[in-house]
Amino acid sequence: MASAGGCGNRIGLCHHETVLEFTQWAIDILKRSHEAARRFNPDATVRVFRSGNGVRFELTDDAHSGDRRVERDGFVLLVEEGIEGTVDVVEPHDQLVLREGT
Repeated sequence: MASAGGCGNRIGLCHHETVLEFTQWAIDILKRSHEAARRFNPDATVRVFRSGNGVRFELTDDAHSGDRRVERDGFVLLVEEGIEGTVDVVEPHDQLVLREGT
């Protein structure tokens, strides 16, 4: 596993006290999504934000106030402030999820 910014032995990004980690499968999906979206709109990227009782991932070309920009292994992810955990993937359809507190 790769270390990032003093996070120890995790694949992730430390930002002050906030930690966002990624499984390898999530990294692969985010890379492919980023590459495909940028073919049509060079400003497009994935954003993760709170929605209902969980979080959503969606393509956007507009960062919201307070979003953190995570640049990692070939993709950019906009993250609503305060979101922490591990980005993972579940079936069906390679759906991105956030596993909080992991």
